[in-house]
Amino acid sequence: MERIEFLGSPMDSATMVDTVAYIASRIEKKEFLQHVVVNVAKLVHMQKDKVLAESVKACDLINIDGMGVVLGARFMGHDIPERVAGVDLFHNLLDMSRDKNFPVFLLGAEEDIVAKTVEKVNEQHKGINVVGYHHGYFWDDEAAVVEKIKESGARLLFVAITSPKKENFINKWQDQLGVDFVMGVGGTFDVVAGKVKRAPLWMQKNGLEWFYRIVQEPRRMWKRYAVTNSLFAWLLIKEKFK
Repeated sequence: MERIEFLGSPMDSATMVDTVAYIASRIEKKEFLQHVVVNVAKLVHMQKDKVLAESVKACDLINIDGMGVVLGARFMGHDIPERVAGVDLFHNLLDMSRDKNFPVFLLGAEEDIVAKTVEKVNEQHKGINVVGYHHGYFWDDEAAVVEKIKESGARLLFVAITSPKKENFINKWQDQLGVDFVMGVGGTFDVVAGKVKRAPLWMQKNGLEWFYRIVQEPRRMWKRYAVTNSLFAWLLIKEKFK
């Protein structure tokens, strides 16, 4: 894997296969690995949110999730083999965890969503060892949740909380979680539980998942994507002319 610098953020140019193999090797050695994915929205927010930027930069592995970032980095001359989407990586890591008998913990989303996610994970990855889960609304007593994760004996922790909360939570508590691997997975639990439908494969490959989200939730999503996509295009133009 090659680490590059793009729009002020480090990120790793890697395939899905290489990413999973690298994570597995670190867990087997019990070498802690903090993981994050970057997409267009996160790159844009990192320009002004210094806490988020530092939390991302502190990660050991930074995958590119989002065809906008893949295409933008290629436009700037970087060799990016493929997109490593967070939801796809989540499922690949669950398969790896089942095969290697690594226990996992799921954290985030609403209570019914994370419970449904655990149910779906057990159905889709038969034999996996889910040793615990907790909803994502625990900010009045973070330490108690951290202790619950530690006591579970989990080796992998998946955190489905919105940015920048998840990045900052992981960065703050990483030394006390007791896990070997932690990954922020954003809205992945909503997808797995069936609350949100994922875009068709052809839209994923052509960088149109943002448009699919707007069609699903036009009132909530159109402004977010209009602003972030416009700012990203402007940042890209400025970077190119440098």
